[in-house]
Amino acid sequence: MGEMGLSGEDGRTVLCGANAYEKKYYFNRKFDRIPQSIKEELHIICVLFTEEVGGIFTVAFEKDGDVVMETAFAPDDFLYDEVGSGLLVGEVRRKRQELFEALRLYYRVAVLHMELEG
Repeated sequence: MGEMGLSGEDGRTVLCGANAYEKKYYFNRKFDRIPQSIKEELHIICVLFTEEVGGIFTVAFEKDGDVVMETAFAPDDFLYDEVGSGLLVGEVRRKRQELFEALRLYYRVAVLHMELEG
């Protein structure tokens, strides 16, 4: 994905992403301790997303650990399905809600060193 930044200027940290233009998948090595099964699920989500609507799809952590999905596309990409992209983000969020909640908790404990509320 070129040099996809690990941390954006907005304070987000990219976890993973796929780029339909370069046909590449990226996973942030900072999160290598995430279980392999979850890494594989994220890989599938990202690649299938870009195969479906094109463009660039990333999963990132906000500063507080919330998980966000972002899409982008090249200005000259007239085939990019912006409406479909928005609908697919909503569908992925609904279908993978438990996965994203687990990632949020992981980030808060492993990266932010927050205590889990019991």
